[in-house]
Amino acid sequence: MNALGIFISVVMLLSVVAADNPLSKVESAVNDLCVGLKTMLPVAAMLAIVLAGVIYAAGQMMGAETRARANVWATAALTGALIAIMMAVVGPAVLNIIYEGQAVDVGCS
Repeated sequence: MNALGIFISVVMLLSVVAADNPLSKVESAVNDLCVGLKTMLPVAAMLAIVLAGVIYAAGQMMGAETRARANVWATAALTGALIAIMMAVVGPAVLNIIYEGQAVDVGCS
């Protein structure tokens, strides 16, 4: 190995050793994800439920084919709302289970 290769290896090793906490960015990102799940998803779920009601009501005033499509769209909006609620309730617990053995604390603060 030449001198340049040894120098680069030493510089890279020192940069890794000098890092204060290599998991701090991961911890921050997971915490931000958890906070986002708990704040945004319930609001989106409620809007999806209201949207499903509006779509269903508007579809009832239309013809048979449009009414059938509106029922499908309203069902899809309700399904999305249920999935969003499940993600908001179960998501933080799953993140805590995933990162339990590591030095990351997902407190959702």
